[in-house]
Amino acid sequence: MRDFRIWNQKRPQKSACKRFVLSNRLSGRWRNDAGNAHQPHGIIEAGVTLLSCAICEIRKEKRFCPAIHGRICPQCCGEQREVTLDCPLDCTYLKQAREHEKPQPLGDLEQSALFPGVEISEQFLYEQEHLIVGLSFALAKSVRANRNLRDSDLLGALGSIAKSYETLVNSGLHYEAPVTNPGQQAVVAGLHTMVKEFREAELKHTGHSRLRDADVLQALVFLLRMGYTRTSRRPKARGFADFVVAQFPEKEPAIAASGAGGTIIVP
Repeated sequence: MRDFRIWNQKRPQKSACKRFVLSNRLSGRWRNDAGNAHQPHGIIEAGVTLLSCAICEIRKEKRFCPAIHGRICPQCCGEQREVTLDCPLDCTYLKQAREHEKPQPLGDLEQSALFPGVEISEQFLYEQEHLIVGLSFALAKSVRANRNLRDSDLLGALGSIAKSYETLVNSGLHYEAPVTNPGQQAVVAGLHTMVKEFREAELKHTGHSRLRDADVLQALVFLLRMGYTRTSRRPKARGFADFVVAQFPEKEPAIAASGAGGTIIVP
């Protein structure tokens, strides 16, 4: 009994327990999915504790980030967007950033990546519009099949297959540039399939295929150059990927067989 009285005198009073629970709720204490306690840092202003940015834990949070499902500061939003953050397409701040971003100058890139020896005329774009639309649709189909694809995957695949066609056109040799990335491999396979189906459609409707390897090379280089103007070149950028998906409805168009042309935006 004596031990109980000593413990009862020393135990926290009910009001103190309430203050402890309340203070922890206000400070934002919670448990994450792994079950580990996480305590965000706070900023004290005029005696009031405010939650800080979930990324830097220094500046005050001011906006909700759907990529991490938490609140972050504008600076981290701008610096980490498509760098460490997988920003969804419907993010308001991502949309605003893309609206105000200037097209990336191609002169800043290694020129060999743009195939400077390949010339693309306005006449070619007019005559091979169906081919360009078909290849664009193949890219969009790949992105829809794998939402983890980024601009770097599409540009890498376009560069790889363009290199193969450049070798074929200049030397007549069939050369497949090595692609180790599984995502890029799927994109390359989709582009090859589209070219094959395009030739088959021409053969079926006209009795022969007029598509030359040089035409395929020019179309691929056109899309490659356009892609570089549509991406922020950040590690997780998806501007080009989202752009090609937005050009097509979910239903597959009859690109080669119909007489109706698609819409291509020239960079």
